[in-house]
Amino acid sequence: MKAGTALMSDDSPEDCMMLSDLDGFLHGVVCSPAPISREEWLRKALGDAPDNLPKWVVETVDHLHGSIAKDLASSPSELSPIFWESADGHVIAMDWCEGFMEAVSLRPRDWLKLTASREHGHLMTPIIVHLFDDSGQSLLGIPEDELPKALDEAAKAIPTTVVGVHEFWKPWTAP
Repeated sequence: MKAGTALMSDDSPEDCMMLSDLDGFLHGVVCSPAPISREEWLRKALGDAPDNLPKWVVETVDHLHGSIAKDLASSPSELSPIFWESADGHVIAMDWCEGFMEAVSLRPRDWLKLTASREHGHLMTPIIVHLFDDSGQSLLGIPEDELPKALDEAAKAIPTTVVGVHEFWKPWTAP
């Protein structure tokens, strides 16, 4: 059984992230300006303590995390986010973006330097385009008739955006 299937099975913890959310979350963890312990991010991602889950699931998630870290550290960075795709071929990045923002929420104060930056604050825009309030309205106020195009363009920009976010933090996170 693949990890994605395991995450969606009845055996997974109730608060376990699905594959696209998990991928976005792990990208956010790797990009984080402040350290997030393995125990903390694994518990959040899997909805339970790693010791309570099958070893192979934890190892698979660890491997995905390591792969993302390696991809972001390589030059040039090559990212392939795991997005859903609709039956008609449209990319659906909302879950991925929600996962990324879940990682941001683990250290929100540390992310302020980026979001408040006049020069680089825009880097988060392609991710935020995919976020909606409880009534289904765009957090950026994008009119409903413009949403499909905005979501498509933002999804295409996410790999470049994540590389930019990772690069932004390098001077502050370098050992």
